[in-house]
Amino acid sequence: MSSGSISPKTKLCAVIGNPITHSLSPALHNAAFRELGLDFVYIAFRVEDVKNALAGMRALENFRGMSVTIPHKIEAIKYLDEIAEVDRHIGSINTIVNEGGRLVGLGTDGPGALKALVDAGVNMQGKRLLMLGAGGAARAIAFTLAARAGLAELAILDIVPEVLNKLADDLQTNTAAKITADLMTDATLAAAMAKADVIIHCTPVGMHPKEDASLVPADLFRPGQVVFDIVYTPLKTKLLADAEARGLQTVSGVEMFVNQAVLQFEKFTGQDAPVDVMRRVIMERLTS
Repeated sequence: MSSGSISPKTKLCAVIGNPITHSLSPALHNAAFRELGLDFVYIAFRVEDVKNALAGMRALENFRGMSVTIPHKIEAIKYLDEIAEVDRHIGSINTIVNEGGRLVGLGTDGPGALKALVDAGVNMQGKRLLMLGAGGAARAIAFTLAARAGLAELAILDIVPEVLNKLADDLQTNTAAKITADLMTDATLAAAMAKADVIIHCTPVGMHPKEDASLVPADLFRPGQVVFDIVYTPLKTKLLADAEARGLQTVSGVEMFVNQAVLQFEKFTGQDAPVDVMRRVIMERLTS
């Protein structure tokens, strides 16, 4: 906000999730609003009742944009007025824009993750990708990479059979990629790691406050693998630290986080995002 004050014209944006206290989205978006002098404010809400939260958004004229995080990315779709076909296939969204009382949903996680990999110089063409987790963010990333990255194979592991099988079936129905899926056990993880060129971790394991946890025992890493963890708090998860210790290339979740937030900001405001400002704010918060 250029004047630094909140008025009846101020536009509200928010992130909903549970838990939500760890979210860096308010710091990032508010810094970007200030940089461009926009009359917007962004706050975080812990939400359990998604249906009524979105009814409230629809009813509040100044409530312009919403970021949706764990565990609401899939359920939120039920209460939207419009969603792009690609996001309907994905079955999860992380962004809602209030267009005069019509709630339009879309996903920025998949494009954000793909850009993070491309920016890191990771060539996905003909590679075998292992995805750990099959929840909302995993769905978005899996669909984007299956459609656009030229993978040789996408293997998915999860501990919840229904979630795992639904993602695998949806990918096989709606993309041309070769998909395999297994329940995650010590044996299936070891077998999948032995074949994987790129590993993407899409579960909350290792996220603050349980920073000492990792799904992947360090002895399963092989030379030449690339490890991407979408968790960004802490900046270097145990998974990434273990991979680096083995000499592997790693991609931090903070890159995907900044990329997806840039896309959200531009949807909320119609302005080009101040990307450098957004990245700097996040890095300051994560390293302080």
